[in-house]
Parts: sequence; C-alpha cells; structure tokens
Amino acid sequence: MNGFKSVGVIGAGAWGTALAQATVRAGLKTLLWAREPEVVEAVRATGENTPFLPGVKLDPAITVTGDMADLSACDLILAVPPAQHMRSTLAAFAGYVRDGLPIVLCAKGVERGTLKLMTDVLAETLPQARPAVLSGPSFAAEVARGMPCAVTLACADPELGQELVQAIASPSFRPYWVDDMIGAEAGGALKNVLAVGAGIVEGRGLGRSAHAALITRGFAEMTRYAVALGAKPDTVAGLCGLGDLVLTCSSPQSRNMSVGLALGQGQTLAEALTGKRSVAEGVESAPAVRQLAARLGVETPICEAVAAVIAGEIDVDRAIEGLMTRPLKAER
Repeated sequence: MNGFKSVGVIGAGAWGTALAQATVRAGLKTLLWAREPEVVEAVRATGENTPFLPGVKLDPAITVTGDMADLSACDLILAVPPAQHMRSTLAAFAGYVRDGLPIVLCAKGVERGTLKLMTDVLAETLPQARPAVLSGPSFAAEVARGMPCAVTLACADPELGQELVQAIASPSFRPYWVDDMIGAEAGGALKNVLAVGAGIVEGRGLGRSAHAALITRGFAEMTRYAVALGAKPDTVAGLCGLGDLVLTCSSPQSRNMSVGLALGQGQTLAEALTGKRSVAEGVESAPAVRQLAARLGVETPICEAVAAVIAGEIDVDRAIEGLMTRPLKAER
C-alpha cells in the first residue's frame, strides 16, 4: 500500500486534464491547477475543459483551481506544463513546496537555451523535491475517456517509484516502473521531433515504406542520443521510447504529427500552427534537440532535418533528398 491520498496536477492542458481523470480513477483526491482563468470557469460551469479537451466530461470529483497555494497540502504533484514553460512554472510553485515532496514530470522536451532535460530543470528550481518522470504512448483524449493505456514511471528511488506506481494505477491506466529517468526523458524528447518528420512523410504522400523507415531509423537516433546522455538502451526500447514513438508517428491525432502533415502538404509553419491552442512540443524542442545532439557528438540526421525545416533553413523536398542521399553504411 502507498501513503498517497491526494495529488495536485499543475497544468490543465489536454494532457494535464487527462492525468487528472486518471488519478481520480485511481482513488486519489485530485486538484487540477490551471493557469488560464477561462479553463477554471469552463470546468466549474460545464464539467468540461472546453478550451483544451472539448467533448470529454470530467469526473465531478476533480477540483479545479487557479491558485497555486491550494496545491500546498497535496501528497504528490504531477507537473504538466509545456517543456519550455517548466522552469517558470516550477519557480512559481517554489513557495509551496515542502522538503521531500514527490514531483512527477510529465512534459517531454529539451529546454531551449540551457539544453537541459526536465529533471535538470527540477533539480535547479526545486532541489528539495523528489523527482520522477511519467512518459509513454498516451493520447490525452483516450486516457481522459478511460481507454486502456500503459506508461513508464521512471524514478531512481525504487521505494518511491513503487509507491507512485501503486498510487496512480487503475484498471485502465497501467504504469511500469524503471529506475532510468534519463532514458524516459530522452525518448519522450526525441519522439516529438520525429513525429513531425512522420507527418511530413504522410503529408508528402511518400508511402508506408518511407513511414516505416522513418520510425525505424528514428528509433536508432533516439537510442544513440539517450545512451550518450547516460540512459540504458532497454529503457528506450520500452513504452517511454519505442512505444511512444510508434504511437506519435502513427496518427494525426498527435499534435506533432499533425503539424508535420501540414508542412508536408506545403503549408508554412505559421499556417500549420494556426488554430492550435495546445503546444506541439516537437516544434518547440527541435532546435534544442539538434544543439544537444551536436554537443554530444551524436548523429541524428532525421531530427536535424526536421529542425532545419522548422527553422526555415531548407524546404521539405531538400530535407528528404538530403536524407535519401546520405553516404551508404551498415545498418548497425
């Protein structure tokens, strides 16, 4: 048995809202913090997060708030702001954190400028917290509706990791514990960039063979990248790496793939992002992923090509040509 009774979810986008649904189903008293007043008003008035997750009725046991002070009594925290806003959000929460508070990081990406992973950001902003990482193949709308889902819960402390797994598990939400937080983070960061590439392949009509090649070679990039950061290859071969990559590269329901789809069809980045309120993490993280790969001395040609397209340095056709005319080499 675990000692967690209440959870605070910081960030009421689609994924944060879905996780609030999951934790309520797990029997936890759940408090959802939203930065946007219109989200608080919508949930209280309609029982739905209409700005970010329309059409999904929320469990009435979820309490929504716009005041971070309300989170101070929670037994654990799920931090779900976009990766590029993780530092500022955690800093805003600093006055309400007690020593040893478990904080589960649920955003996927590399911080621009610092090239830090989210666990690094947490260590710098809230060093008194106990870190964990939640990652894996999970579409927010499906999790929110209680459809079956399995994820990775990474925590270096085995006892805390098992307690967290027990706390958030339910018949429809199955977490698997690993001790490799870097592996969980690296997989999540790269899969979003690769999903933009998968969308470009789809939007350009390049076929299923090209799609399969992108996923397979993208997984090779993800593994090299993660190992260079100090991760275990087995972690990346699990739900938080390969599993998440397959899901995010296989459906336009993925925000990242949908942006790539639009780019592949000839839209500009600005046009591709028009009307999308939720953040496409791959677009935000691509420059930092490319810079960190260069610092690590790791070859990530697909991620580099995606970053170049997003930055407007090359067009889609040149990116594809560049990948297909690289020097021939052994697969491994």
